[in-house]
Amino acid sequence: MGIFNKPPLRGGRSRDDMPEGLWAKCPDCGAMLHKLELKQHLQTCHHCGHHFLMDSRERIELLADPGSYTETEQGLVSANPLGFSNYAEKISAMREKTGLDDAVVTGRLTIGGKPAMIAVMDFKFFAGSMGSVVGEKITRAVELAIAEKRGMIIISASSGARMQEGMLSLMQMAKTCGALARLSEANLPYISVMTHPTTGGVTASFATVGDINLAEPKCMIGFAGPRVVKETTHQNLPPGFQTAEFMLDHGLIDAIVPRMKLKEKLAQLLAYMMPE
Repeated sequence: MGIFNKPPLRGGRSRDDMPEGLWAKCPDCGAMLHKLELKQHLQTCHHCGHHFLMDSRERIELLADPGSYTETEQGLVSANPLGFSNYAEKISAMREKTGLDDAVVTGRLTIGGKPAMIAVMDFKFFAGSMGSVVGEKITRAVELAIAEKRGMIIISASSGARMQEGMLSLMQMAKTCGALARLSEANLPYISVMTHPTTGGVTASFATVGDINLAEPKCMIGFAGPRVVKETTHQNLPPGFQTAEFMLDHGLIDAIVPRMKLKEKLAQLLAYMMPE
């Protein structure tokens, strides 16, 4: 019967024809944001200021002086030292999907005219987990900073140590901190920037030992997740536990810096801290 025949959608397009992946919902205020809007606002919600995840290439483009960035240590790829099932295949698929060799990108750059080395973790590669390649690339970046008298900046976004590499992953905690100790002996600054999320072995090593520790608004910073902490301690957790704001109040970080002001802040700090 005719009354059961629905008229076609205006323009003749069905829902199946509508392009996907053009919109994102803000988890804080619920606003629907077009991907072009997000890019224009540095992957932040222009209604409430929520900071979405940002990949490593976007961050470097945001921070580096024009034409100053040169990537280092390209082509380092994780092996499978423990013979973990399907690990090599997963790494290969992740490299093809993301265009990254591993979960960190390193390079030389200037920020506000000041020379620095930068290491930017990328959460889209194995949830930013720290394996032997991540630790090695960060260590080599710190060693280059010492050799070339540059400041060191590490931007963290990580789920922690990579379980597929076992003890070799945990060794990176000591290795990176050892390299940063030598940077300090050379009187060169280390600025750590924590973004959402910074957890596990990364929090327990290089992310929290900066001369200056910065964080993006409302990002999660912690060792274990809040559910694990609550089940272990059998205590109710305080409001805002493991947020950047909580960590600022309790002295773990020195300042919360919105993404749009980060380059200005880093340039200011490098100008103060770099030796003449």
